[in-house]
Amino acid sequence: MRYVALLRGINVNPATALAMADLRALLERLGYGNVRTHLRSGNALFTADGDAGSVAAAIERGLREELGLSVAVIVRTAEQLRGVVEHNPLEVRDPARFAVVFLSRPPDREGLASIDPAAYAPEEMRAGERELYVYFPDGLRRPKLPPLLDRHSAGPATMRNWNTVTRLLSLAEDL
Repeated sequence: MRYVALLRGINVNPATALAMADLRALLERLGYGNVRTHLRSGNALFTADGDAGSVAAAIERGLREELGLSVAVIVRTAEQLRGVVEHNPLEVRDPARFAVVFLSRPPDREGLASIDPAAYAPEEMRAGERELYVYFPDGLRRPKLPPLLDRHSAGPATMRNWNTVTRLLSLAEDL
């Protein structure tokens, strides 16, 4: 099975520094094949047996035990990532300001519905199956929406801009 692993918060400060060569080596030690990384923000592509949940748990355990990093890992199959792209409910006006928040479990739709859109306007958000699609017309310098979403998140999440999402899909399908 072809997988994409998205590590949360990698290389955003010295405490979460991780060389992509170290991540590739870890994934290879876990027995995964065709390992490659994309950018320095903790995006890995590989082939593996097993379900996404067990793969994510193994990577988290390896990062903790071998590299001393406590990092949430969200894993999707290439097919699931294709669905994320194909089922995008919002217009991508600017791929650098459009992002997907990958969730570890389905979104709390009731909690999200309780957030008044005026509280985060002009930003936009729509829920998917296990992701949120978000548009930040003013950029990500001081977005209003992420802090509101944190209050309604039942588990780990990580965000990637649309350019990264579509590039990861292309790379995963080429594995």
